[in-house]
Amino acid sequence: MSGSPIPHPEAVRPVDLRLYGILDAGVSGCDGARLAAMASEAIAGGCTLLQYREKTIEDARAALARIRAIHDAIDGRVPLLVNDRVDLALAAGAEGVHLGQSDLHPADARRLLGRDAIIGLTLKSGTHADELYRLPVDYACIGGVFATKSKDNPDPPVGLDGFTRIAFRARLARGGGLPIGAIAGIDSSNAAAVIAAGSDGIAVISALFGAGDVEARARDLRDRVEVALKHRGSVR
Repeated sequence: MSGSPIPHPEAVRPVDLRLYGILDAGVSGCDGARLAAMASEAIAGGCTLLQYREKTIEDARAALARIRAIHDAIDGRVPLLVNDRVDLALAAGAEGVHLGQSDLHPADARRLLGRDAIIGLTLKSGTHADELYRLPVDYACIGGVFATKSKDNPDPPVGLDGFTRIAFRARLARGGGLPIGAIAGIDSSNAAAVIAAGSDGIAVISALFGAGDVEARARDLRDRVEVALKHRGSVR
């Protein structure tokens, strides 16, 4: 990742990754009103953090309108982040961004968004994790852990063992204080195993917003995460 790093970064906002819902406009095929309604339902069921993701934005104004509708519906109950697009996050008044390895450098995003914004980063390898010591990010998500249909991912899944190894290096790079989440292919059948492998929470798309009662799905996933965290001895 290119760019000028900010030395000795510190997380400036606590980030609760226990149930991280990703509203993918492409996967859900919903307009802003429906996405906003699903966001509210997810929060009612126990979602702790939300992200708006639209991988191919052909109409930035329409995307901004959807983000604003979601942000208004959330009304400060949980933070809303925008995937990739720092400009849209700024325009919508969102709480921050989530960046991939080929997106804007976290140091540049921090300069644009300011100290109070939340900045998250995807990690795909131990090498990415080793770089965290110099990056001003507030959390990281490792993935893909499992195969998923929600995203075209050319890299093979890292699996639970790979997640554990990358998470260890990420925590070592930042002295253990950085929240670490897991993403891709996570659902009610494997959420507990991901937490047992060392994740502080799960990032989900289809398992939460794919179909059916969003609030009930959120409640089920959150319950599974809480039980697994308690079993691991990581009660918040």
